[in-house]
Amino acid sequence: MFKAILIEKDETGYRARSTTLDEAQLPEGDVTVRVDYSTLNYKDALAITGKGSVVRKFPMVPGIDLAGTVESSASPDFKPGDAVLLNGWGVGEQHWGGLAQKVRLDGRWLIPLPRGFTPRQAMAVGTAGYTAMLSVLALERHGVTPEQGEVLVTGANGGVGSVAIALLARLGYRVVASTGRPEQADYLKRLGAGEIIDRATLSEPGRPLARERWAGVIDSVGSHTLANACAATRYGGTVAACGLAQGMDFPATVTPFILRGVTLAGIDSVMRPRAERIAAWERLARDLDLALLDEITREIGLDETIPMAGELLAGKVRGRIVVDVNR
Repeated sequence: MFKAILIEKDETGYRARSTTLDEAQLPEGDVTVRVDYSTLNYKDALAITGKGSVVRKFPMVPGIDLAGTVESSASPDFKPGDAVLLNGWGVGEQHWGGLAQKVRLDGRWLIPLPRGFTPRQAMAVGTAGYTAMLSVLALERHGVTPEQGEVLVTGANGGVGSVAIALLARLGYRVVASTGRPEQADYLKRLGAGEIIDRATLSEPGRPLARERWAGVIDSVGSHTLANACAATRYGGTVAACGLAQGMDFPATVTPFILRGVTLAGIDSVMRPRAERIAAWERLARDLDLALLDEITREIGLDETIPMAGELLAGKVRGRIVVDVNR
């Protein structure tokens, strides 16, 4: 028997609850993992509250991240006792996920726990930090360097934004953080932001082209914010789009792309090939100041995830939420 968050949907409605499950109920997979830590991400919060069409089958255990120890394995890549990590692959949406003390998975979705990380530290980074790293890599791949100018990070207080600021600052970029919570300015500056701007300057309808400012952008917000970020990106700059906190729409024109040669790079973290995942985590181990993780992270127990999901969607949570599934 093991504890888990279970989402159910039937004629009585949609609900999430903390419960105890039998190992025989676990779905198919060739690796069984004893989970040490998981996380609460924006997508998990949508799944738990039912405010987004995230869950594809019921019942479902949410949790798109997990770190733990292999308990049994029929996979040639893993053996009992191995420390492993998972991000994405539809886990927590189509296949039972990490907000549980035990999970059974396809071994191809797992990677070894990256050297230099404890399970808790890996979850303090989680999908949000891994996505931030993929975004930084996209800027680098398209030639954005610290010498070219400022990099804008939107949704700065969130998990992606917090880690992106820390990574970019350590790599030598001057980071401008956009946030709707000016009271968190000191927090963002401790992570490495050189300037704080109000998200209201980006979140309303804007012009097709604005004054050139950003050499690069990491945007986790979407909608008008993404459109305005593109409009103010400098000639040849790159915008990495990785989220939709403001909305799925993109009310923009082609003008920045055909007059300034701006690149809009889409960042998918869910189905990323295994080799790219490992490479991103290797860069995280090298470029992220792990001492900042305590600043970014708040730890909760498994039973606290349901009320915390509502707070996250309401914008009341900063940084990362790590879930100790065993308390």
